[in-house]
Amino acid sequence: MLISKKMSFICDFCGIVGDHSPYLCATCNLVVHKNCISLPRNIRITQHCHVICFSYSFQQNQVEDCMCKICQTEVDTSYGRYCCSASGCDYIAHAHCATNKSIWDGTIIKEGYDEKHGPSNLITDVIEQISIEEIMVASKIKHSYHHHNLRLTFSGEIKDDSQCDGCMRPISTPFYSCEQCKFFLHKNCAELSKEMGHPFHKHALTLTSSRTLGDYSSCNACSHWYQGFSYRCYRRGCSLNFDIRCMLMLNTLNHPSHDHSLFLEHNRQRDCSACSGTMEPWSVAYRCMKRCDYTLDVACATLPLTAWYKYDKHPLTLTYSDESEPSQLYCDLCEKKRQPNSWFYYCADCDNSLHLNCALGDLPYMKLGNKIKGTRHRHPLTVVKNIWNCPPCEECRELCNGQALECKESGCNFTIHWDCCWY
Repeated sequence: MLISKKMSFICDFCGIVGDHSPYLCATCNLVVHKNCISLPRNIRITQHCHVICFSYSFQQNQVEDCMCKICQTEVDTSYGRYCCSASGCDYIAHAHCATNKSIWDGTIIKEGYDEKHGPSNLITDVIEQISIEEIMVASKIKHSYHHHNLRLTFSGEIKDDSQCDGCMRPISTPFYSCEQCKFFLHKNCAELSKEMGHPFHKHALTLTSSRTLGDYSSCNACSHWYQGFSYRCYRRGCSLNFDIRCMLMLNTLNHPSHDHSLFLEHNRQRDCSACSGTMEPWSVAYRCMKRCDYTLDVACATLPLTAWYKYDKHPLTLTYSDESEPSQLYCDLCEKKRQPNSWFYYCADCDNSLHLNCALGDLPYMKLGNKIKGTRHRHPLTVVKNIWNCPPCEECRELCNGQALECKESGCNFTIHWDCCWY
C-alpha cells in the first residue's frame, strides 16, 4: 500500500533512509522506497560472471563474506541485497550498488534462465592438437584476425623486439606464430572470447582488431594509443573500447605502490595519487579498500613494473618515491627535472633515473614496423624505434630517442614524434 505522506523510514529492500511516500506491507511489516518496489528478481552485471538474484530473506551461514563485492563495504543482511544464483558462489552486493546505472544496463533476466559457464564463443578454429600430460592442446589454429595458420611454440629464442599482435606486449612463451609472416599471439590472447563482460562497462563487449577500426585507436580506460586487439561496445549510442591490457584488469588490484588492496570504483572524481591527474566524472579508478583515499587511475595502474633503457644493461624498475637531494632529481635521458613525488623508472645498479614517458616512449603499444595513415605527411609513416642514430623530429627538432614515425619512401627522410605529427 502506498503511503502518500512525508515520513522518515529505512527501506527494507535497500537499507537506505527515505523521507517520503513509501510502500507498506502491514502483514509483513515491510517498508519500501517507490523505486525499490520494482527491483527485478534476476539481473546480470558485467562485474560478475553469473546471474545475481534479489533476496530479502537471509539464511544464516549462507554467505560467509558479507562485504559488498562492488563497493567493498559491509552488507547488512537484515535488508535486501543481490546474491549469486550459482551453487558454491558467495558473491553479494548491495541492492543500490548492483542496480547503479554505471554497473547495470537495465536488462532483466527471466525466470528459468539457463546459466552458461565459461567462454562458449572462441574466435579460433583448431586445426591440429597434441597431448601434453593427458591434456589436449591446440598446436595449430586458424584465428579470425589473421589470414594464415598459427603454430604453438612452448620454448625457443625470442627476438627482443617481438611483440604480441593482440596485446602489444613483448612476446613470451607459450605463443602462436605465423610461419609466413611476423605475426605473434600469446596463447592467452589467442584464446580470448569473441564477446565478454568487464567491470569497466555495463554492456557486453565484442573482440575486434585495430585493423577493422583503422590503423590505431585510443583506449577509453587508460587513454593510450594502441594497435592490436580490443574489446568494443557496439550498443547504439555507445562506442567505448578497451585495449587487452585494460581488459585483463579485475575488480580488485594489489599494487606494489600501496600496502592495501584496491577496488574498482565507478564515477571517481578525484586526483590520481600517482600522477596527480584529475579523472573525468565518468571514469573508473582503483581506490583503497581501507578508505585512506589512495587512488590510481587505470593508466597508472597498468604501467609495466619494469622497462628498458638503451644505455643500461639492467631492467629499470617502476619506483614510487625519491628521497634524493633536489639537485639529483633529473632524468638521465632527456636531462630535464623530475618531480620528487612522481613515479619514475630506476636502475639501482647504474643509478639511472627516467621519466615514465622517457622510459616507455610515446608509442609503447604500437607495433614496430606497422604503417600509420592519415597524418599530415603525404606518405604512410612507419612505427620505428631509434636506438643509436637518433634523427631530430621534423616539427619540434628534438631527438627521437624512443618510438617515432618515419617515412620509408625512397628519398624521403621524414621523421616525427607521435604528438607532433598532428599539429
